[in-house]
Amino acid sequence: MKAQITALVLTAAGIPTVASAQSDNLTGQYVCIRACTDVTAPAFVTQNGSNLRLSTTGGQSTYAWVDYPGHIWIEPWYEGALFSPDGMTIQFDRGAVWQRDIGQFDNARGVPPVGSRPLASGRLPAGAYARTRNSR
Repeated sequence: MKAQITALVLTAAGIPTVASAQSDNLTGQYVCIRACTDVTAPAFVTQNGSNLRLSTTGGQSTYAWVDYPGHIWIEPWYEGALFSPDGMTIQFDRGAVWQRDIGQFDNARGVPPVGSRPLASGRLPAGAYARTRNSR
């Protein structure tokens, strides 16, 4: 009876439990940053509940699952992997590390400053672009 009351109090207080420690979603595009077969190709993860589908940088596709919070198991490779609570990094037992590709280097021109309006031609004034490029 005392254990049930303690569990009820912890749940009501919002204390994190093992089930809430899981990442919400690992689905997305990743880039391999260590022990890679191909550094130019992206890797993909698709998650449906605790089931995962992995597509590697080498083009292999396989299944996996979350076997406990923070850990996935890839049976065909006989390998496990740890993932960060925010789902940004997956570190495999054999050394490979995948990092979520959030596209931080996709826009090489930079973002125009707030308040600068494009000209009638649709281009930014030269000074606004120069300020953006040099402010990095």
